[in-house]
Amino acid sequence: MEAELKQALQNKEFELYYQPQFSIKENQFVGAEALIRWNSPTRGLVSPAVFIPLAEETGLIREIGKWVLFEACLQGKTWLDQGFNIKRLAVNVSAQQLYLDDLQSQIQLALQQTGFPSSLLELEVTEGTLIESNRVIQPLFKALQDQGISIAIDDFGTGYSSLSYLKRFSVDILKIDKSFVDDIETDKDDRAIIRAIISMAHSLELKVLAEGVETQAQKAFLSKQGCDFYQGYLKSRPLPVKEFLDSV
Repeated sequence: MEAELKQALQNKEFELYYQPQFSIKENQFVGAEALIRWNSPTRGLVSPAVFIPLAEETGLIREIGKWVLFEACLQGKTWLDQGFNIKRLAVNVSAQQLYLDDLQSQIQLALQQTGFPSSLLELEVTEGTLIESNRVIQPLFKALQDQGISIAIDDFGTGYSSLSYLKRFSVDILKIDKSFVDDIETDKDDRAIIRAIISMAHSLELKVLAEGVETQAQKAFLSKQGCDFYQGYLKSRPLPVKEFLDSV
């Protein structure tokens, strides 16, 4: 798989799918998350859960991440030119990318080359990445936000360390991990955790997005707690470009 993955970029085997995001109360489209897929000639459509860990282990994630950033910005600009207001486009950034000396310049170059507005770009960083990081990325986050780029913490609630990083790092959105949303209807502990996350986030003047929302009951609970946004199969699975606009 490693050998095939090295060829995948050259052979243009990667594709971006997009999962729309919606406001909880108004159910209005508010943005989308770009999610990579690998169209392998031998393995078929490969989930990122299968190949991203290998890409991170081998360092290939740096080149793959660079491609994702450019392609997402290019698609966002295409939508804007077609008259579709994308509102916000989220792109995942790996831990390895964060420690690249030229990440900020990579982002700036992608925005300049595509013409996509920085104010519509959101970078998603996992909670684990922040916990394991040090102060090196604090000025990076600040510089990106000064350009109008939003920062979201993905997989929130799955960390194992102090929440003090929320004070250290300037972020805009917390994304509640799907593992807490799955059992909202039956697990009182998950309900309590979600209430606490939303309350804490709003106290810090952060927005909250719930991932993996699949039922009306889950959405109703999140709405009652004041969650701001959601994404999930209840509304739409991740979709290829040609199907995305029909879903929103």
